[in-house]
Amino acid sequence: MHFVIPAKVIARKRDGHALSADEIAKFVDGYSQGAIPEYQMAAFAMAVCIRGMNLTETTVLTERMLKSGDRLQWSPGAPKVDKHSTGGLGDKVSLVLAPLLASCGLQVPMVSGRGLGITGGTLDKLQAIPGFRTNLTIDQIRSQVEAVGCVICGTTTEIAPADRKLYGLRDVTATVPSVPLITASILSKKLAESIDSLVLDVKFGSGTFMEDPTAARALAESLVQVAERLGVRTTALLSNMNQPLGYSIGHSLEVREAINALQGVGPEDLRILVLALGAELICRHDPSLDADQAKQKMDEKLKDGSAYEKFSEMVSAQGGDLSRDLPVCSSTQVLATRAGWLADVDGDGLGHAMIEIGGGRRLMDDVIDYAAGIELFAKTGEWIDKDQPIALVHAAPGKAATVTSQVREAFIIVEDEPSEFRLIADRVSIEDVG
Repeated sequence: MHFVIPAKVIARKRDGHALSADEIAKFVDGYSQGAIPEYQMAAFAMAVCIRGMNLTETTVLTERMLKSGDRLQWSPGAPKVDKHSTGGLGDKVSLVLAPLLASCGLQVPMVSGRGLGITGGTLDKLQAIPGFRTNLTIDQIRSQVEAVGCVICGTTTEIAPADRKLYGLRDVTATVPSVPLITASILSKKLAESIDSLVLDVKFGSGTFMEDPTAARALAESLVQVAERLGVRTTALLSNMNQPLGYSIGHSLEVREAINALQGVGPEDLRILVLALGAELICRHDPSLDADQAKQKMDEKLKDGSAYEKFSEMVSAQGGDLSRDLPVCSSTQVLATRAGWLADVDGDGLGHAMIEIGGGRRLMDDVIDYAAGIELFAKTGEWIDKDQPIALVHAAPGKAATVTSQVREAFIIVEDEPSEFRLIADRVSIEDVG
């Protein structure tokens, strides 16, 4: 390769040296164009995973991955905003937040992903709706956002192709858990939307890929700093996933719960998180409102039907039919075997149970059962009686029987009343990290 020697770049990073912008740019470009083979990019990713990157290196890496493809182009109009979540069990925030923000006058070009492992993907949830299309072209994305106000769809082949190629490699080389690589992967796609501002829901706890809150904060700080350096106003909330969000896990179940929330009757924890994330964006583009006023504005849109109407418009524009029934299956009740206080809900255990009943993927080409799921009947801090129903497993009886004990054991019941569960643990802005 004539413009960079891959082995020397890998060796410099492996030995702990900071790479120049030119070295990073040419390495990413070379890999994108097929001039650098996968085994050398795998070695580069491993070196980054072990040695890390400083802020400047991470910013350059993100920018080069962003520039490997096209960006959405917009006509002058309403502010373009988006939200990204690092993923957690029962996380159906996007289904509520995108149409809610659109009903408040913002435009939301939300490019999302599919689930792998124990956390479900936004696109998979939406495809539980009969006819819903997630594969849109750039022109279709742009047209729908300008006509409806929001879209939730998959990335296109033109958006950040370097990320798509690198992520597939990272997934099979144990280099996914790297803050610089995660930062570049998330932001190269989100910034390709050409948005004015971004809010991040960085999750920690059981049922997430980054369980430790300290590690989650490090990722939040990296995302905020890099996005701001690349010209997009960004804040992050750290949210606690030591219990699933809402009461439903599983694609059809979560769509139903999101629809309830859009009609003003959803779970309280889901409402709190949606309003907190939305307020970050609304206040940024309407300085006359403080956070409480922004939340009140959104709450009114949920209660008066405006948010659900916008969701219906979005679903219809993408070929979905809300008049048709969502997939359903039989259910099996799970009872508590002891009395006590519910101290924790093991998202990891529930997530693996979801995979066993067909509601999650081990591999990206696994087929999802949209009807499979787990419905929870209790939240952390509540008292549980012996033999009280604590969950409902939605699966064929044979499959449900294989996970009943696993689901029951995910409910951590103790003698002493636990401390209050705090859903939003912290907020990170550029003012906090410089």
